[in-house]
Amino acid sequence: MDRDEAQAAFEAWPYRLGMGVYRASVSAFFAWGGLSRLKKKYKVGLKERMGEFGPDAPQGVLWVHAVSVGEVQSAFPLLMAAKEANGLPRVLSTVTTTGWEMAEKLAVRCVDAMIYNPWDLPRFVNRALDALQPKVYVAMETERWPNMLAALRERNIPAFLANGRLSEESARKLQRQRRFWRGVLCCFERLLVRYEADKEAFLSLGVPEGKIITAGDCKVDAMLARKDLVNAGKWACLRRGKAPLFLAGSTHKGEDETVLDAFGKTRETFPAARLVITPRHPQRASRIATVARAYGKAALLSAQTSDWDVLVVDKIGVLFELYPTVDAAFIGGSLAPKGGQNLMEPALFGIQVTHGPYMSDFPDTARMDKLGASRTVTDAKSLSDAWLEALEPRERERAQRACQKYFDSIGGAARRCWEIIRGRL
Repeated sequence: MDRDEAQAAFEAWPYRLGMGVYRASVSAFFAWGGLSRLKKKYKVGLKERMGEFGPDAPQGVLWVHAVSVGEVQSAFPLLMAAKEANGLPRVLSTVTTTGWEMAEKLAVRCVDAMIYNPWDLPRFVNRALDALQPKVYVAMETERWPNMLAALRERNIPAFLANGRLSEESARKLQRQRRFWRGVLCCFERLLVRYEADKEAFLSLGVPEGKIITAGDCKVDAMLARKDLVNAGKWACLRRGKAPLFLAGSTHKGEDETVLDAFGKTRETFPAARLVITPRHPQRASRIATVARAYGKAALLSAQTSDWDVLVVDKIGVLFELYPTVDAAFIGGSLAPKGGQNLMEPALFGIQVTHGPYMSDFPDTARMDKLGASRTVTDAKSLSDAWLEALEPRERERAQRACQKYFDSIGGAARRCWEIIRGRL
């Protein structure tokens, strides 16, 4: 029945009409100056983005596509599981330069080639498929390019969505062209999603239930692997003796002031305390440092001095390494309605983790809160109260136990995903 439903989705006129409109729109974009604009924006890997690969490109590959930093992290344990199976050559594609940098740190040890993903124009997509001749294609998390998926289906190349997720906002947008996106998503052999909430979101778009498997969150496996590589003492120099050190990670515009207010309240009890802020977008760092000077001496990590109260990180790839050094962490994108950021990373190190009420992108937040591995704050006072509480020995021990209990209950998603994919091979 599910196979019949999927076939019906491909043949339905909304999907066929939608693909016609989509292809016409993409072709018009590239024909009328879009390619020139993209060439200015993406100056690295231009030939690969147009599907051109040299004669040394591997063929008959497992192609895993991870658009940027977070998706590369999710792909890492999946690629490791594939490597251990000693199967097909492994190719990892990404879009952003930051994703490429993360891939060089993590995935380079478990892939045969790294490439930039071709733009979703039929001639670029087909050129890339001709060159790499993949045996299987795996898209990470939210990637669902219609021309790529249609081309894979036409060539009978199985495609999988791994660590699949769909936020409430994305689901609402896709509902406007529900029958078109149903056809696009049915191009996947299986959608291997993180949680039941993700499954329900895809079901709401009409994807047959038999296509969706709840496999867990691959980021858990990635974090467990990365934790073993972290030098826990690398950032010990940030501490001011035995004074508290707090962290606000992945903050968005509108949250920094609340965090700084909380820090100001905390310093009434611990005047020597320090705060590290790592904005989600490092280009905001200078502005945040300017605002922070109202709360004490502020500095940027790239121009760090020994005498500071607030340090603003203006580099990418530092946040994960900071967690084992601090006493407590607030995770941003959650006081501002941005859907939240990753709570698991700080919890992995057994510290108190706080977040705001907007965590729709991370459906397991409620379970983390219930277990005590994280907690909700709503303003500067509740954040300050949580930070002060985090310094009590009893709270430290409680947080460590709760975080350990949470991680004991999850894990293994990457290997489960790989076994399902390998079964299709």
